Amino acid sequence: MLRASHLTPIAPPALSALRLSLSPTLNLLSPSNVHKISTFAHCQTSLSLILRPSSLHSPSLSVKWVLRRMVGNPCPKSTASFSAESSSGDGREILVQHLLVKEDNLKLLVDLQQRVSGGEDLSDLAAEYSICPSKQEGGMLGWVRKGQMVPEFEEAAFNASLNKVVRCKTKFGWHLLQVLSEREESVLQDIQPEELHVKMQDPSFLDEAQLIDVREPEEVAQASLLGFQVLPLRKFGSWGPEITTKFNPQKDTYVMCHHGARSLQVAKWLQTQGFKRVFNVSGGIHDYAQRVDPTIPTY
Repeated sequence: MLRASHLTPIAPPALSALRLSLSPTLNLLSPSNVHKISTFAHCQTSLSLILRPSSLHSPSLSVKWVLRRMVGNPCPKSTASFSAESSSGDGREILVQHLLVKEDNLKLLVDLQQRVSGGEDLSDLAAEYSICPSKQEGGMLGWVRKGQMVPEFEEAAFNASLNKVVRCKTKFGWHLLQVLSEREESVLQDIQPEELHVKMQDPSFLDEAQLIDVREPEEVAQASLLGFQVLPLRKFGSWGPEITTKFNPQKDTYVMCHHGARSLQVAKWLQTQGFKRVFNVSGGIHDYAQRVDPTIPTY
């Protein structure tokens, strides 16, 4: 059964992992560290057991936990996870939830599958019976694409019909999985200051593109670029839930900050909200000033 809460486009949830991962995050707790990257080693981030080990260390996976912890927003069961400038070759992403039981517990799995067929919700059963840490999110794995999951789970998930609960076996045990939705794979790329400068010379670019500056107002007062709308990252709680109403996910969206770190996190989060083409200004306004326009002050 598909719940509306699974698809609400607000803030993505933290996903689960059996092992700790040192995921780079933005530390907004101290003004002195507002531009720096820090590490929350105690956080169990990335995807769950079924993801390939190489997927567990992608910086793109940290933004879900970061934005949740930074602003304390409610976290519906809808998310995404992809790496910048990568492609699975399949061209689509799927929204998946699952539950996991031990290999020697097939009888329980069959019983749970029958209960789902009888009308019970897989997410409720995952919360009660799953041995995967994703049980805390009702078994929700978020948006995934080919190349991120172990082969057995990937084959079952990408061949499953929407909303149909299917079973598969991996080295972790037996899974019941359900694909709740699918969408075209989105794009996230860095854009160099020189390339952005060329685009900004075209008047139509400012009309067609969406330009977002996630720096704080005091930073913008020191240096800014024409056409960028300021959405301070510290105010994420106020503008985050309305992002898809204030901006068009179908349009090219460019995100900038001071050095490119905060904007990259927001750019990845925009992907989770369904933005199709997102560009992070590499090096931020600092590199733009040094490499393109020396009249812009640096700080």
